[in-house]
Amino acid sequence: MTSTPPFPLTGEPLALDLLNTRPTGAGDLIAGPDGLTAWLTAQEDRLGPVAKVGPAEVAAVHAVREAADAALSAARRGERPPAGALRTLNEASAGAPAHRELAWTPETGLAATPHRTGTPARRLAAQLADAAAELLTDPRVRDVRECEGADCVLLFLPAHPRRRWCVASTCGNRARVARYYARHKPCT
Repeated sequence: MTSTPPFPLTGEPLALDLLNTRPTGAGDLIAGPDGLTAWLTAQEDRLGPVAKVGPAEVAAVHAVREAADAALSAARRGERPPAGALRTLNEASAGAPAHRELAWTPETGLAATPHRTGTPARRLAAQLADAAAELLTDPRVRDVRECEGADCVLLFLPAHPRRRWCVASTCGNRARVARYYARHKPCT
């Protein structure tokens, strides 16, 4: 028996992966520390090692997610994002400024790695707010789509203009099966 992946869609821009933590019918996948830890583990290649997650981190991530959602909804329509959403994202980003630290290792030579100051909650919120800013200022922001699958609310940035579903093997397959049954439904 195969298990359902804990997060139905990952690998999109980080801000979209964050917004996609509220799929239809599953509730909030990062409602508490355990869910947020699991999501951060799934995003470890982009966010770095997972630190201890508590209520402060959950609250900080939820605030960024709500602001990013409001800002992206407007930006996708070519409208001005709400001032409060932009303020929240700017404050989160400024809450843990980043700088680059140079280090020498015999294996890789000279490397510059980003370093943030602040509490773990502020650092996490700043990383996610920066990811939201990156998406919101991307010229392709108006190309972000909502999955066409029935009852699916996941967002994606299509690499191909004909992409219609978040995950073709899930929502796409459901749509194809529904069309098949509609065509082959016995007449009554």
